[in-house]
Amino acid sequence: MPGRVWFVGAGPGDPDLITVKGRDLLAQAGAILFAGSLVDRTATRFAPPDCVIRDSKDMTLEEMTAWLIEQCGRCETVVRLQTGDPGLYGALIEMTRPLTAAGIEWQVVPGVSSAMAAAAAAAETLTLPEVTQTVILTRVAGRTPMPPGEDLESLAAHKTTLCIFLSITLLHDVQQALRAAGWDEDAPILVVQKASWPGAEKIIRGTLADIKKKCQAEKIGSQAMIIASPTLGAADWPDLARSKLYDPTFTHRFRKAAANE
Repeated sequence: MPGRVWFVGAGPGDPDLITVKGRDLLAQAGAILFAGSLVDRTATRFAPPDCVIRDSKDMTLEEMTAWLIEQCGRCETVVRLQTGDPGLYGALIEMTRPLTAAGIEWQVVPGVSSAMAAAAAAAETLTLPEVTQTVILTRVAGRTPMPPGEDLESLAAHKTTLCIFLSITLLHDVQQALRAAGWDEDAPILVVQKASWPGAEKIIRGTLADIKKKCQAEKIGSQAMIIASPTLGAADWPDLARSKLYDPTFTHRFRKAAANE
């Protein structure tokens, strides 16, 4: 029987942020194809000594799927190691369709997204009661166009949290879209480059007006998450609306509300 391909999310950069299941699959893998343009080779450190490890950064989609199919003919566990989560801005379905056609079984192991890692690095929350309860994961149109109705200006009009991927080189376009959507010039903007990468992480805080200049000064030109959110800086606000779950005056199925004194 042919082997099985596991699409494993390597997480945002820190090798220790891979899931336990992902680590265990690497430890038993006979072959690993990792996205070397975004995933540090250190992430393959859990692989056994005799594992065949290949960097995919110089390969086409057809070459990658052919390699995975070939390795399935010689070993039981084949891992495609991708940055972040395999279901976000990856070629997951493009790669799995040829596997299915070839009769190769495959499964996905989720990973920590750079959006979550960026918020964690900056000690920020993406949602707050009575501020925003919605997070939009998106990008700016570049060589890959955006579908109708998904332009950043339209999404930004909701005034919720925006986690903007793959757009740091188009930061001017991000600024224009947010301004057109009615965001104030002093709206806080967070940029985190290489979130969680040991020794490489950079955190840039600014406003809609000055974030581009700050990023230019720090030479931020790749692998950066842009977060625009009304929740940014909430740790320093004088007042916050309380979460109902932990409010002593709120009853839920695990706790009765405290009596008013």
